[in-house]
Amino acid sequence: MIHDVRKNPGLLKLDLYCKGIRLGESCSVGEDGGRQIMRTRAGLGSGLEVILQDELHTNIPVVEDFALNSPYLLNREPDGSYRIYHESGPVAPVKLALRPAWYDRKTSSGRKMSRIGTLQGTYLAIYPAKVCDYWLEKPERVNCKFCSVGLNLGRDDADEKTVEDVLETVGAAVEENKVTYVDFNTGHYKGDTYLDILEPFIRVVKKKYGLLIGVQTPPHHDLSRYHELKKIGVNRVSFCFEIWDRERFKEVCPGKNRQYGLDRYLEAIEYCAKIFHTTNGEIVVGLESPEKSIEAIDWITSVGAVPTVCVFRPLKGTDYEKVHPPSTEEMIPVFRRMYEACMEKGLMIGVAPNIKVSLVLLPEEGRYFLDNGNRYYFTRAKHAILRPLFKAAVKRRFI
Repeated sequence: MIHDVRKNPGLLKLDLYCKGIRLGESCSVGEDGGRQIMRTRAGLGSGLEVILQDELHTNIPVVEDFALNSPYLLNREPDGSYRIYHESGPVAPVKLALRPAWYDRKTSSGRKMSRIGTLQGTYLAIYPAKVCDYWLEKPERVNCKFCSVGLNLGRDDADEKTVEDVLETVGAAVEENKVTYVDFNTGHYKGDTYLDILEPFIRVVKKKYGLLIGVQTPPHHDLSRYHELKKIGVNRVSFCFEIWDRERFKEVCPGKNRQYGLDRYLEAIEYCAKIFHTTNGEIVVGLESPEKSIEAIDWITSVGAVPTVCVFRPLKGTDYEKVHPPSTEEMIPVFRRMYEACMEKGLMIGVAPNIKVSLVLLPEEGRYFLDNGNRYYFTRAKHAILRPLFKAAVKRRFI
């Protein structure tokens, strides 16, 4: 079962990341209420948002070159439903992730709400500031080679958002989509100003809606700032160091290497793991050996943090657009280890309510790659008990 995409939705999610999908002529995603394919909206995302079996949300590559040769095809059936086919036959039914009505609404300042925040899976992602400075350096930019943020933000999304813009957009997402989690993301800015930029947004959103809040920025040079983030209501921080192999880190992330260095990222992860409910160390798999990625996972979990593992996607317009995505077979041991390491350390995964992520396989989704589905039975039972308690705490704003 572990190796059959027809019976294993986790494997199908991974295989689609690595191979993409072709859209059949019958598909009418927009007319059927699906979300628009936002080619460079996120640094690693470019595809079609759908929901697989077991309610696994995923973002499937569609417009990239490698997807044009995918063995997978998405068809719209005569009854209006959607189904994934493989060259060898039908695979699984899927649902389109519906486009929220608020995407087309405008804030009181006249900005379109879809330019303020977007749903990625079931959570709200907000990039409230200007494009990362690494995209602006002259004569040669030093952005991460796989990243596409500057391609999108530099063209049509570069205006900084106001607190009121964000508050109105969050309110619309809470009302329509019942979001429980908002993730604030920035790039690198001179002077380490990213936390200063985010704090006003965090304060008002937490005060008015009491949502779970995450922050993803470079590691601040003053680690005591993270205690203040905790006080104003941040629940999660994430640090994207991307690559464990130090020589590859220098090559893939030249700006991060020059400004921060890998050790500064690791120091921040270890420090924050003692403060927050969840601290994530984020890596991109497929740009270094699987063995190195597993080393990164083992280190992240050893300090009490949770790994976020993104599959490399060669987005159009990026420096690495011609690099091949990794093979599914190479990735299976990485995602299996992600789950095993979290369970061995007793980390709290899969307990937060209504958080389904489309751009990555969540740590709890690594269970689809276990040879023995009964492993970690007692830890899984503990998580099952904690889920309703955590949901109630969020609802009552106790988190």
